[in-house]
Formats: sequence, structure tokens, C-alpha cells
Amino acid sequence: MRIIPAIDIINGKCVRLTKGDYSSQKIYNENPLEVALEFEANGIECLHLVDLDGAKSKHIVNHKILRLISSKTNLQIDFGGGLKSTNDLNIAFENGAKQITGGSIALQNPELFLEWLAVFGPEKILLGADCKDRKIASNGWLENSETDVLSFISDFSGKGIETIICTDISKDGMLEGPSFELYAEILTQTKTKLIASGGISQISDLDNLQALGCEGAIIGKAIYENRISLYELSNWKAKNL
Repeated sequence: MRIIPAIDIINGKCVRLTKGDYSSQKIYNENPLEVALEFEANGIECLHLVDLDGAKSKHIVNHKILRLISSKTNLQIDFGGGLKSTNDLNIAFENGAKQITGGSIALQNPELFLEWLAVFGPEKILLGADCKDRKIASNGWLENSETDVLSFISDFSGKGIETIICTDISKDGMLEGPSFELYAEILTQTKTKLIASGGISQISDLDNLQALGCEGAIIGKAIYENRISLYELSNWKAKNL
């Protein structure tokens, strides 16, 4: 299982939110590159970079941060937030993203999302399935829908998506553990590779997610609040190679 730390960006700074609430933002570092370099120095190979300004504005905003991190590290960056047009997508790839995650676009303009999937392939286009009470949320989690998360994933799985990132918004930033039952259901009923996101608070959570069959785990607040150290993550990776 891949370990994927997250860097969320607002106003060019590394922040974390609680349950996606923008008013709850806490700044952890004003220089996201410093954070990325520290990840890389501890053996991390992948990064989940989220443009929260972009998600709220409905177009890419923090592409310069993406460019900076991609040019100064060897991290494999999955980028998301505000990707609503093919121009946004091209900007992300031109600035160093190896993969992009589309959530709102898949919900609101599935035809365009599937066009991206056809052009770039499932190794570069991931599906973001962020949900609250099992319903898909969009636009920086500011808007809710009536679309069931499992139906959403199953539909795109049947159309070529291979990897999804699923965040249970009620768990995000709470440090109370991931949505194991939801993830078990997704893995049992769909054929997608699942990257779990939200609620990871201790190393044992990683053991349990790996046992479920998750392909990756995104970790954010647990790192920034020193619940899980980069040293522990490095050791976990070494033991699970």
C-alpha cells in the first residue's frame, strides 16, 4: 500500500481544514516546498497536492506551487482542486502533475471527465469520490448532491476508471480513524483500486487499511499534528515492502 502525504494549499500556504470547513483552516507552514522536501527526505515518493483555492474558485489557482514542488523534488504528484476545464487540466500537467484527481467535474460534467479519461488514460486520471453521509460533495465540499457514493464509483468503474480516492468528509481532519466499513463495501462491490483518505490518526490505521486491500492511504493532519511521525511512516514502508 502506498503512503501518500497530503499538502493542501490556501493562499500559497500549507493548511489543513476540519471536515472541509474553510473557516477552520490552520496554517502549518507558509512554504509548502519545505514540507514537500521534508517528505522526500524521509523516503516518501508520492504526494497528494490539493488546490483548495482552486476548488472554491472552480478553476486552477495554485499551479505555481505545483510547478515549484515538481521542479525541486522527485515526488510523484497527484493534483486536485478546481480542475473544471481542459485548459485547467493542461495547466496541471504542464506544471508537473503526474496524475490528477477529478471529483466535481466527474459529478457535474461526466462527459468531459470521460473525455479526459479516454485521452490521458486511467493511469493519469483518478476519480475523486468525496462524500458526506454517503452522498457525493463537490466544489471544495461546499455543495452536496443526492448521488450515492457507491453508485458514483460503480458507474465510473464501468466506464474505465481504475483508481479512486474516497474521502469521508465527516472523518476528515478529525483524527478519529478512517471509514473502514465504507471502504470495505467499496472494495467488495467494485473493481477499482481504492486510495483511502480522511481520519487516519495512527499507524494501526494503515495496517487495517492495507488488510482491507487499499492501494494507497492519504495522510494529512496526523502528520502535521505529530500523531504519526515521518520516521514511523518510513519504518512502516520498510516493513511492508
